[in-house]
Amino acid sequence: MDIKITNYWVSVPKWMIAKILRAISYILVGATTVAIIGFILYINSLPDLSIWHTTILKSEYNSDSKVSNLKEYMELEDRLFDELHTKIYDKLGEEQRSNINRYTKGSLSDPDRSPIQWNRTMVYPNKDPKIGVLMIHGMSDSPYSLNAQTKYLKDKGAYVINLRMPGHGTVPSGLVELKWQDMASVVEMGMRYLAEQIGDKPIYMMGYSTGAPLALNYTLKGITDKSLPKPKGLILYSPAIGVTTAATFAVWQSRMGHLLALDKLAWTNIMPEYDPYKYGSFSVNAGDQVYRLAIEIQKQLDDISRDTSLLSKIPPILSFASAVDATIEVPDIINKLYNRLPDNNNTLVLFDINHNYQATQLISPKTEKSIKSLLSFKESHNYQVDIITNRVEENKPNLTQVTLDKLGNIHQKRLDLRWAKGVYSLSHLAIPISPYDKVYGDIVDKNYNGIRLGSVVSHGENGVLAIPANYLQRQRWNPFHSYTRGRVLDFVGFEDK
Repeated sequence: MDIKITNYWVSVPKWMIAKILRAISYILVGATTVAIIGFILYINSLPDLSIWHTTILKSEYNSDSKVSNLKEYMELEDRLFDELHTKIYDKLGEEQRSNINRYTKGSLSDPDRSPIQWNRTMVYPNKDPKIGVLMIHGMSDSPYSLNAQTKYLKDKGAYVINLRMPGHGTVPSGLVELKWQDMASVVEMGMRYLAEQIGDKPIYMMGYSTGAPLALNYTLKGITDKSLPKPKGLILYSPAIGVTTAATFAVWQSRMGHLLALDKLAWTNIMPEYDPYKYGSFSVNAGDQVYRLAIEIQKQLDDISRDTSLLSKIPPILSFASAVDATIEVPDIINKLYNRLPDNNNTLVLFDINHNYQATQLISPKTEKSIKSLLSFKESHNYQVDIITNRVEENKPNLTQVTLDKLGNIHQKRLDLRWAKGVYSLSHLAIPISPYDKVYGDIVDKNYNGIRLGSVVSHGENGVLAIPANYLQRQRWNPFHSYTRGRVLDFVGFEDK
């Protein structure tokens, strides 16, 4: 049977087509106008940039600097901090001075109040070191974030170098043009110097947040580069293996800012600089560099995974992370790192939320669902997972270490730990910080007269405080710091006494 297909054409008058096109053009012009107006209003709503956002310090290290080793890097750093004082501290306008501005001389937030220059690279030698440890802080941070670990490892006999990454410890503008390769170069200089000082003693790398992928980048590169000193193990806090998806698009905001000469668009946050050791403002480029570094780690793992003999050379890794983290994608620590590692005594420690808050019904269902998904390990792995939780009813109010070993077996150990009053979870910031920390901790040191950001409890109306309330409310210190200390010391072969 033949099937006849008939095409039906509708004749539309030209005047009607022209009218439709005209209407569409009006709509497009209107939408574009609204978008431009909205964009202008958004730009105008952003805080004004300050001298610390716009001043570029010429003595900062980058790939063009004529620096080949850590000693030269620290000499350049001396010039950098001289420039910081000349161009920022000495030129700060009266209207910008305040008692909680880190660039106001003598303020509560002035880093120079401390006898130790925690914003700078610090070397802590030991006459007869048992091990070497290289510390690498996170993006927008400073060496101060790992000062507790620096102290207890040095006291146990380690030769410690706490690096300052380029762009950090000075002014937020240092993050606008920063490249992750600049930071990786300084990590390499630090490892070479440390190896020269301690000879054949074992070296460990400790990385916090962005410091974690920097340590991994060096380690994975060193597997095929025989000239690089090899770490015996890695210790990672809140490792930035996967960043939030917004970072993949934010770079276009910065590019539009360059195109339109709108400097404000180079920033995701423009904040007061009240913290002596961490920037309040955050540049779009900083987030983009973390994202690019995370991608590089995956490429390196892809290359190494093709050869099992190379994969087996990755040293043991001990990581600590909060089950809830607003800065990084916690599941990526598992899926993009631990699930890709060889069977080599690797351990992941995850801190669950405080389930006592369930009774108040204040924990969001979305959070509960994400945590249950994160902690539901159903198969055996090449690594050990330790979940620190108070979900185990018989041990309440004490916490329990629930261990899932490599064979999929579950073990429980009651810990002499409890959640601090009013704390419902840890955070990205809190993992390495001691409760005794003078700036970020909860236990007040009466001899310290600088700004305190970890022990502030605020109740009142929005917009009253000079520092946004949501920044003060984010957990800054780890109530289980003694636990992480014990795990770190055991990992590097020291006793915790």
